Amino acid sequence: MSGGQPLFQRVAIIGLGLIGGSLARAIRENALAVTVVGADKRADELALGVELGIIDEAAGSVAEAVAGSDLVVLAVPVKATRAVLEEIRPHLGNSAVLTDVGSTKTSFVADVVQVFGELPAKVIPGHPIAGSEKSGIRAANPKLFAGHKVILTPADNVSQADLEKLQALWESCGATVLTMSVAYHDEVLAATSHLPHLIAFSLVDTLAGEDENLDIFRYAAGGFRDFTRIAASDPVMWHDIFLSNRDAVLRVIDHFTYDLDQLRTAIADQDSATLLRVFSRAKAAREHFSKMLSGQAYVTNNSQKQVTFRLQPGGRVSGKIRVPGDKSISHRSIMLGALADGITEVKGFLEGEDSLATLQAFRDMGVTIEGPDNGFVRIHGVGIDGLQAPRGPLYLGNSGTAMRLFSGLLAAQSFDSELTGDESLSKRPMGRVADPLRAMGAVIDTAEGGRPPLKIRGGHRLTGIHYDMPVASAQVKSCLLLAGLYAEGVTSVTEPAPTRDHTERMLEGFGYHVHRDMATASVTGGGRLTASAIDVPADISSAAFFLVAASIAPGSELTIHHVGMNPTRVGVINILRLMGANIEVLEERVIGGEPVADLLVRSADLKGIDIPEDQVPLAIDEFPVLFIAAVCAEGRTVLRGAEELRVKESDRIQVMADGLLALGVETTVTPDGIIIEGGQTLGGGTVDSHGDHRIAMAFSVASLRASGDIEVTDCANVATSFPGFVELARRTGIHISAQGAEQ
Repeated sequence: MSGGQPLFQRVAIIGLGLIGGSLARAIRENALAVTVVGADKRADELALGVELGIIDEAAGSVAEAVAGSDLVVLAVPVKATRAVLEEIRPHLGNSAVLTDVGSTKTSFVADVVQVFGELPAKVIPGHPIAGSEKSGIRAANPKLFAGHKVILTPADNVSQADLEKLQALWESCGATVLTMSVAYHDEVLAATSHLPHLIAFSLVDTLAGEDENLDIFRYAAGGFRDFTRIAASDPVMWHDIFLSNRDAVLRVIDHFTYDLDQLRTAIADQDSATLLRVFSRAKAAREHFSKMLSGQAYVTNNSQKQVTFRLQPGGRVSGKIRVPGDKSISHRSIMLGALADGITEVKGFLEGEDSLATLQAFRDMGVTIEGPDNGFVRIHGVGIDGLQAPRGPLYLGNSGTAMRLFSGLLAAQSFDSELTGDESLSKRPMGRVADPLRAMGAVIDTAEGGRPPLKIRGGHRLTGIHYDMPVASAQVKSCLLLAGLYAEGVTSVTEPAPTRDHTERMLEGFGYHVHRDMATASVTGGGRLTASAIDVPADISSAAFFLVAASIAPGSELTIHHVGMNPTRVGVINILRLMGANIEVLEERVIGGEPVADLLVRSADLKGIDIPEDQVPLAIDEFPVLFIAAVCAEGRTVLRGAEELRVKESDRIQVMADGLLALGVETTVTPDGIIIEGGQTLGGGTVDSHGDHRIAMAFSVASLRASGDIEVTDCANVATSFPGFVELARRTGIHISAQGAEQ
């Protein structure tokens, strides 16, 4: 609402059952309309609605309710919709919005077209995902929609102003509003709502016919009672729903029946591998659906929780910590373990959303993966040619690394595949992997500007190429080397500057030879990978926030354990040391082919420097927090040759400059870098992280030297790379809290 004014003058609710009555009551209690009028064939329910204060007026007929109303809501049984629409049509004003609350949208739209001859711009189908075992006007609950979702399925010609008003009405009732197409709504609901109800009805009916039916129900455990509770729903309503959404329901029944038959066969054949694969995949999917698979079920990016970091100035950093496992190595451990022969066990796996998306994608392609359980994962490899076609798009969340590496792996598979991601990932360029893959023979379609989704056609033979990368990128290099595993001949990549070499190291660890000659890495296709044990070191990119924090906060001393010290990743340490940071490297060792060490860092007086360009690729992910170090240093810091920063989760050069300006720090942005004059005062203020996890964490570190409170918005994606960041930062001495999500 705007300025506390009602959104509508007169709202007509046709049908005062649970949903219609609850909506009427919510509209009245939230003052969303001047008048709420109800119409219902049951005169006693109508009278009770007035008596209980659920509606302002009881209309004698549908025509009387609709006349003069600027919003009309149909809350009638599905099979009654067309007849009610016939009654409504002659009395519906030209400016009135018409919506409904039914579970199927295709049938509603068909009824509207049948009655009106078209789908008018002011007809906006709707479906609140809420309900109760209770029914009737007495069960009307104004809080029924709070915390639930409402799906609107507007047509392309919808009136945007009307759509926004209807969305505002539902949001004012406490709901989260999503929009999708009519067809997609019915497909989704057939799988997530209609099929479970059908199974519940059928299961209860089957067991009720068993000879021992009384004991079956007497001794049923809580899980049975919870699952079959929905069989207590209104039989007539569900009868109507199944018939009106027939085609989508039949498709999902056929799919489920096929899968159930596969499980029956596995049990009969004592096929433990199939059972374990299905059960582990299902367990993981159940646990991660709500936060990972946006675009499926009910979750979309519009519904993601907004997380805000609030930081108080000052403090010092101390203690002994271990940051989460290296994200780059976690991704690759799943990928190569899945393609290997045998079982790969991984310790220290990063349980962030990006890595979990990779893990789930391989489950979707038929790989059995146990865990993660406190960082432990067991992968039952299917061999280099053992992946199976996924049933739908592979959703990779916010992970550009996963999308680019998957492109290489999937380019030579026998099946078609599609790679999708969240809103941020969908804006990032993928042409720099798609183009060289096409040169190898891959067929890849992208959205406008070379952006996701990527649609990869299966069944195309790849041929090895030599590729000179125009810009240093470990992701592009890794993508092509992984594609080279399947290509005929040799695939070689030359990089203009050194980048992280985790893929090369891990391939060698899995027994696949990588030939390295100065700046060129090459593989010969046709080999096999052998399962290996992997101990993922702590991520130096995550450690970087605490390296800078302890360096800039007076009186700090912090030890960070088991940090990966790959020579292609230590640019952040090299740069900080050039600035005068006091960092000691202790207990150096090699684990699983990767060098590891403990880092002891103490506060120091930093100096501004010209950052050597040969260090830029070695610290590309750490620059947001290095910018904070530069502000706290004495003198000028100049960064050049960092164009790569502009195509990360955000344009990290510009977004950091904007955030610093919001805190009173001026910088000079250049096409490939930035110039920062040190010694400026970091003030308080609000910073927009643009959904970029590293931006959000960098400004959390900045609070240590700020003169006022800092608020950082849009921080939900911190979970993608650093789960538990807020708790760990607070434990070391940063004054941080998060609003909008558990941390």
